[in-house]
Amino acid sequence: MNESAVSRDTRPEVDLARPADRPTIGVLALQGDVREHVAVLDLCGADPVLVRRPAELAAVDALVLPGGESTTISKLLQVFELLEPLRERLRDGMPAFGSCAGMILLADEVLDTRPDAEHLSGIDMTVRRNAFGRQVDSFETDLEFAGVDGGPMRAVFIRAPWVERAGAGVEVLARVPSGPAAGRIVAVRQGCVLATSFHPEVTGDHRVHRLFVDLVRDR
Repeated sequence: MNESAVSRDTRPEVDLARPADRPTIGVLALQGDVREHVAVLDLCGADPVLVRRPAELAAVDALVLPGGESTTISKLLQVFELLEPLRERLRDGMPAFGSCAGMILLADEVLDTRPDAEHLSGIDMTVRRNAFGRQVDSFETDLEFAGVDGGPMRAVFIRAPWVERAGAGVEVLARVPSGPAAGRIVAVRQGCVLATSFHPEVTGDHRVHRLFVDLVRDR
């Protein structure tokens, strides 16, 4: 058949390598436990990609801000020209999940931090940095976590923050159950932005990441 006689297919191309229900979720890859989040997101049905540049941020459906050193990450956000683009995407409704240092970065106000540290105002909350103490004060405990099935969740706290104030539109998902910090808020959600004081990426319990992936998929 003559090539000119063939009807041209004008339908948009479909990436057959990426199922429609696998959202592209970026992991901020400036510092911290990036690899662990990437591995868990893949297991939970997302396509994880590393984000270090504004163009990479613009291409993702959502973003994970990993644990690490919050003031270092805030400085690197400026160095890599990501601070304002990330703030803009959060204002525009991009889903995000921050663990530990990521929670600090997502806060509207941060206590006990350096005066030159930047934050993203992704959640209406006040967070106290290193609230549980130094590295030697790291600990594990079991938490009741709202919105997930399967019973208590093992949580690992490493130089972790806690939430001093949660705004009226913020849903509290978990609190410390006992001990000197009993009742302290350690997991929250506001709209499509989720934050935990602890590190769900290191325990083998993927329920928080599944919750986030489902949230992104619903968007």
